[in-house]
Amino acid sequence: MLPAIAEWSNKLPIKLPAELPIKLPAQLAENVAPEWLWGVGAAVVAVPSLYLCTAGLVSTKVPKLENKRICLLIPHPDDEAMFFAPAVLGLTRPETGNHVKILCLSSGDADGLGETRKRELSKSGKILGLRKPDDVFVIETPDFRDSMTATWDAGKISKLLCTAFVPNLAKSNASNIAPSASIDVLITFDVGGVSSHPNHISLYHGAKKFVGTLMGKKKDWASPVDLYTLTSVSFLRKYLGFLDSIPTFISWAVGTGKKDKKRPEGLVFINGILGSGSYRTAWRAMVGAHKSQMVWFRYGWITLSRYMFVNDLRLVKVEKAEKSEKTRAEKAKKQ
Repeated sequence: MLPAIAEWSNKLPIKLPAELPIKLPAQLAENVAPEWLWGVGAAVVAVPSLYLCTAGLVSTKVPKLENKRICLLIPHPDDEAMFFAPAVLGLTRPETGNHVKILCLSSGDADGLGETRKRELSKSGKILGLRKPDDVFVIETPDFRDSMTATWDAGKISKLLCTAFVPNLAKSNASNIAPSASIDVLITFDVGGVSSHPNHISLYHGAKKFVGTLMGKKKDWASPVDLYTLTSVSFLRKYLGFLDSIPTFISWAVGTGKKDKKRPEGLVFINGILGSGSYRTAWRAMVGAHKSQMVWFRYGWITLSRYMFVNDLRLVKVEKAEKSEKTRAEKAKKQ
């Protein structure tokens, strides 16, 4: 602009200086771009880029489940969105060929909102990519009451799962035939339950007992159902948000076997930031569907929790039911 003004000034009777003396005050010039501002700018660009780079590595390096019949086992409506959203979004992608269902063992009726919460769960499942409304099923029984203090009986959970997914188990055992199941993969909480909630932890023990039961008493029987559990992490990592994608990927890379690609020992799911099947979708499944549960502290969870961005699942190695009972009996004798 300044050279144009100078050229234009040559046509005037009164000459303007070739360069206009425009100067910033010295103190202002020194502080136009302080070092801390450059640091903030670099972080704003680098951190999301690192997250997207990690997501790219996960999509190309981490094995995937494909063409599987999968059941997500949860204790309460909203657990699928608050804890498992990245996994459900990843597993329901059409290109995987998976069929995902949700089995919830209570309606979360502690506050008298059971029917409302069942409807909210169905809506959340649709947002997260489930194929149809009846892919969500809610159990209501006095055996599994929503409670912060109640531990649910593992044997009753196992029996329920056998009835739902292996109805011919007794007949198979009587005929010495390895059982078959209507699902290939069962996903639930690990022994820490993420938040140490006793209902969460109960599902781990019940699911483990279920898989052990399917293996029967025969040495060569393998379970027709693989059990994967959601990894519990430290308090600090729990609230790192998307930053926890990096330690999660490193943990998978150094801590899981890579030989069996059909039954991978570890699975990692990382949401994108925007678009379909992203963190925004997970947010919508919680805020848009589970409106009855959106009190102030849950906004903090869905903003800061790594479980809204990242899920890592581990394959549980389960002992046969007979061997497990024998081990427990031996431990009891020693005590």
